Amino acid sequence: MCGLCGELRLDGTPPDVAAVARMSALLARRGPDDAGAYQSGPLALGHRRLAIIDLSAHAHQPMVDETLQLALVFNGTIYNYRELRAELLQQGYSFFSDGDSEVILKSYHAWGEACVQRFKGMFAFALWDARTQALFLARDRFGIKPMYLNQTTQRLRFASSLPALLAGGGVDSALDPVALHHHFTLHTVVPAPRTVLAGVRKLAPATTMRISPDGRVTQQCYWTLDATRPAHALTEAQWLQATREALQASVQRRLLAADVPVGVLLSGGLDSSLLVGLLAPHVPDLRTFSIGFEDVGAGSEKADEFEYSDAVAAHFKTRHQKYSIPNREVMARLPEAVAQMTEPMVSHDVIAFYLLSERVAKDVKVVMSGQGADEVFGGYFWYPKMNSTPGTPLERFSQHYFDREHAEYQQMVSAPYQVGDVTSALVAAELAHPQADEFLDQVWRFDATTLIVDDPVKRVDNMPMSWGLEVRTPFLDYELVELAARMPPALKLKEGGKFPLKAIARGLIPDAVIDRPKGYFPVPALKYVRGPFLELMRDLLNSQACRQRGLYQRAYVDKLLAAPEAPEHFTRINGSKLWHLALLEWWLQTHL
Repeated sequence: MCGLCGELRLDGTPPDVAAVARMSALLARRGPDDAGAYQSGPLALGHRRLAIIDLSAHAHQPMVDETLQLALVFNGTIYNYRELRAELLQQGYSFFSDGDSEVILKSYHAWGEACVQRFKGMFAFALWDARTQALFLARDRFGIKPMYLNQTTQRLRFASSLPALLAGGGVDSALDPVALHHHFTLHTVVPAPRTVLAGVRKLAPATTMRISPDGRVTQQCYWTLDATRPAHALTEAQWLQATREALQASVQRRLLAADVPVGVLLSGGLDSSLLVGLLAPHVPDLRTFSIGFEDVGAGSEKADEFEYSDAVAAHFKTRHQKYSIPNREVMARLPEAVAQMTEPMVSHDVIAFYLLSERVAKDVKVVMSGQGADEVFGGYFWYPKMNSTPGTPLERFSQHYFDREHAEYQQMVSAPYQVGDVTSALVAAELAHPQADEFLDQVWRFDATTLIVDDPVKRVDNMPMSWGLEVRTPFLDYELVELAARMPPALKLKEGGKFPLKAIARGLIPDAVIDRPKGYFPVPALKYVRGPFLELMRDLLNSQACRQRGLYQRAYVDKLLAAPEAPEHFTRINGSKLWHLALLEWWLQTHL
């Protein structure tokens, strides 16, 4: 719902207020409703507000409680803030605002750093404790809200986007070879704490960070995901009932924590349609929004799902808007989307979210979306393939997920950027963590706690927030995810995957939506590696800037350009390897 930034000096000098102002200016699109700044001793804070809860000036940020000697900048929503507020009132606290920001301040004062364990929501915040001269940073369990860090021996800076940190200046922009290996192996996912830039790090999901007056940094993980079966086995009917209740509670939480209307991004798939079905009885005149793209010609793959989204909108009588985007607009607007990317992202959904959010933000400030359901409830086609593949957990996972083998990666990047097979090592270690009964339990836990943070969660925050639109993801409610993680994998994979969601949707939404094949509708202008799209990539990869950077081996680039649509030049999940190379180069040219 906002953008935050700040600087904490570690060398006894005053904070660079001008640098914080530059960072704040670059976050203005995340929070178009208000701006604020604060300075106290070694600390300076900046904030850009998107007003969703308590629209009054009382909720202005940075929020300062002079009595408690605390100051806060906060991005996100605490969905259970009313319950926490009531508990704090009983303890004798008084409030000067009606929103969730002040609840964080009082919760920290009442319960200390453990307050984050009580929060149900998506959040990233920085809290200055003037009593101890310590800074406390925190991020939600799934990293839905971002927190980027740049630390030197003199100071720590933090911001809601990587480009904002760059605007502050003094950032080491050298490429991180380990992060590059992750980026090119895991569909641009770079797990925290790394980013592709050596000088920028990310606070990990479900993690807090305390910086003491002497500069000492303490990090703590406050939540982990248990993927083991419960002690008392549940029947299928009990699992389904528990899923229905948890999802309904999640949706209601996200609906009620807003003082503005809440809509739905309706793709026409099972997940978003189920959200509409759960919301419609409680929201008169529910707003729904769909996007589609221009087909490329007769007999081509359909580039929209309006057939299904229209049926759902008609069934529930929502106030529905659909947008059909011509291919020329996709190409024309690509530079804007790249400029707004907080990190390089190749998914076609990035541009789709960017263009859809621009339109939706004209009507509402908050929407719900179905992101996360496939990872949590086993909806992707590669899960059954992994499950039936012999070998070690790493072998089973990598054969169906890695974008390229390590040997190919070594042929792709030049010698200064070559490293060992660090991604295989990371994945093997993550899968091997305890508290997972079966192989797919390991995979889904890794998805939910690590991979999903960068794709799709990152784009669902990044692109909509560039238009001042907050997206809420009910399928990533931590209590729902905890329930799903303990569910037998066979139950999730039943009837082609996501069986629990299909079962609870039956009788609520049209059967045609439940029984349809899973959709992967394309953005044709980007799916087919030809025409203007190919020429754009050719220009980027042959540019003087790219050649001088020296990241890629030219023989590898030339091989892809010579046959851009050859089957071997697509990843295992059907992404263009050429676009992957070109997008990173484009992002670097745009932001550095």
